Amino acid sequence: MTTALADELVGTYTLDAAHSRIGFSARHAMVTKVRGAFNEFEGTANLPTSDPHSWNVAVTIQAGSIDTRNEQRDGHLRGNDFLLLDEHPTITFTSTSVEHLSDSTFRVTGDLTVRGVTRPVSVDFEYEGSATDPFGNARVGFEGSVSISRKDFGITWNAALDTGGVLVSDKIDLEFEISAIKAA
Repeated sequence: MTTALADELVGTYTLDAAHSRIGFSARHAMVTKVRGAFNEFEGTANLPTSDPHSWNVAVTIQAGSIDTRNEQRDGHLRGNDFLLLDEHPTITFTSTSVEHLSDSTFRVTGDLTVRGVTRPVSVDFEYEGSATDPFGNARVGFEGSVSISRKDFGITWNAALDTGGVLVSDKIDLEFEISAIKAA
């Protein structure tokens, strides 16, 4: 599907990490969610034509920048039980296809690599708009989310609870709030 929006978006973009968020949440002790984010990442989107099938996206996240607002938990997440940071310092995503699903929704499918394990993931992104900032930068915004199984990426550590269940859910919700700057 090619639309006026797809025509408008043609160009090359750089992810603005200072105005974007790559976050996550996981169920903790079966009763609440712990939320966190990665504070260091970079990415590009190359949209050479108005045909989304020609588009590609690449993102690299510094796994050590994980931040759940608890240093002890963050240290555990960086270690062998979870991200195995010493061996796998980055998390990467490289798109394999982009589809235009509706007026303002795009599905980006690609290869997500966490802890050295690569799995296909599809994320539906809602176009939030475009603007020219006070510095003359043309910006676009997108938001999306997807749920993944951490076990699919070899992250299996857990602890049983006396009341039943486990300490950390297998399901991890990934959340993306993206601001990207169009190259001049």
